[in-house]
Amino acid sequence: MSIITISIFVLLSIILIIILTSVTRLNAFASLFLVALLLALAVLPGKEVVEILKQGFGSTMASIGFLIIFGAVIAVILEKTGGAVAIANYILSRTGHRKAVSAMGITGFIVGLPIFCDSGYIILSGLAKSFSSKARITLPFIAFVLATSLYSVHCLIPTHPGALAAAGILHANIGLLILLGAVLAVPPALSAFFWIRWQTRKASYDGTVRLETALPGIEHSGTAFSRAGFPETETRAENQLPPVRLSLLPIAVPLFLIAVGSLLTVLNVSDIHFLSRSLLFLGQPIIALLIGVFLSLFLLKDKSIKEINGVLESAIEKAGPILIVTGAGGMFGLVIKETGVGAFAGDFFLQTGLGLAIPFLIAFILKTAQGSSTVAIITAASLIMPMLSALGLDSENGKILTMLAMGAGSMMISHANDSYFWVISRFSGIDSNTTLKVYSSATIVMGLVTFCCVWLLSLFLL
Repeated sequence: MSIITISIFVLLSIILIIILTSVTRLNAFASLFLVALLLALAVLPGKEVVEILKQGFGSTMASIGFLIIFGAVIAVILEKTGGAVAIANYILSRTGHRKAVSAMGITGFIVGLPIFCDSGYIILSGLAKSFSSKARITLPFIAFVLATSLYSVHCLIPTHPGALAAAGILHANIGLLILLGAVLAVPPALSAFFWIRWQTRKASYDGTVRLETALPGIEHSGTAFSRAGFPETETRAENQLPPVRLSLLPIAVPLFLIAVGSLLTVLNVSDIHFLSRSLLFLGQPIIALLIGVFLSLFLLKDKSIKEINGVLESAIEKAGPILIVTGAGGMFGLVIKETGVGAFAGDFFLQTGLGLAIPFLIAFILKTAQGSSTVAIITAASLIMPMLSALGLDSENGKILTMLAMGAGSMMISHANDSYFWVISRFSGIDSNTTLKVYSSATIVMGLVTFCCVWLLSLFLL
């Protein structure tokens, strides 16, 4: 079979994934598995198809499985105990009501590190309304700033499933990616803030909101939402919330350990000394997140085995769908690699001189077409992995920049086929037209700003 024919089959497989996930709304795992199997049978008849599928699935699980589970445990405990709300209240107490929008943006950024954007918005949407009322700030301004700050972290940092799976597929340095992702998530969050403030400049506070009830059941970030609506958030009195310092520990300590470990690795510090060996061990993302899990347990008032088991079961239930989707993405990626079309496509794109724009554009097209940032970046990584060498991006820094470029592409455009769009509209009580005009346009700005930052960074790292 010629490489042109194989390329056509690969292109058709991508179109089929988009149709299955966005039009027929088939589960993301089922879509990826089915398409990977069909593609393997069509273009790899002389190879052991089942072994390729198993290897692709297993290698991805080996690289990111523990991270997803440990991250889910921390997220569930922060949700269950009110730790996220405690952080939000603390930040507001420091900034004051006049800077309530900035407080919500900072809160969304910090809380979004371990918690999915949709879950984080559900938890904090009540606070956004409260801050809007107390500070008499128009609700769309504060609600969309919260939404975009959560979103910027979600698309770029591999404590989240899409970025984690893509990092596993590309074999990127996850520790370094977390650090650079956290830094590069700031410019899009800030650009969204100023864009939303400009878009809502003529809006006036009237203290009223409108609820929408007709919501599509779209899967996003491993969380399924039904047409019947969404679960209501729990409300707690401030004296029932955990201490803010204790709430921040499961987030801050793992990030600090990963930062130290990555810094030692970059500086090529010798591991002959006990201290350096210890820091390098603790700085591995799996160990750092495991320490975060232990620290998060202190937030539980009831530390009985029954309560801990309940938290772990909830986290495993939450992590399960994410694990199988990311594994399926790795499986699809290995099938594409085995076809040899990646190197061919890489040579073709290399002649265009677009470089990092290729992973950005692929993720952007996939995100806009089918709605899920997670599926978009996983599929993009599967396509890009075989092209890395031809594009000159197969170095450690090249993989990191490729990951960040795909993260930028997976931000845009979040619109009506993305369930996060409806989470924002439903829980803020803002009509869909306003959400489309302000929030969706902000995601375009975020994606472009992020890619510009990645391109500037590439001038120094490549």
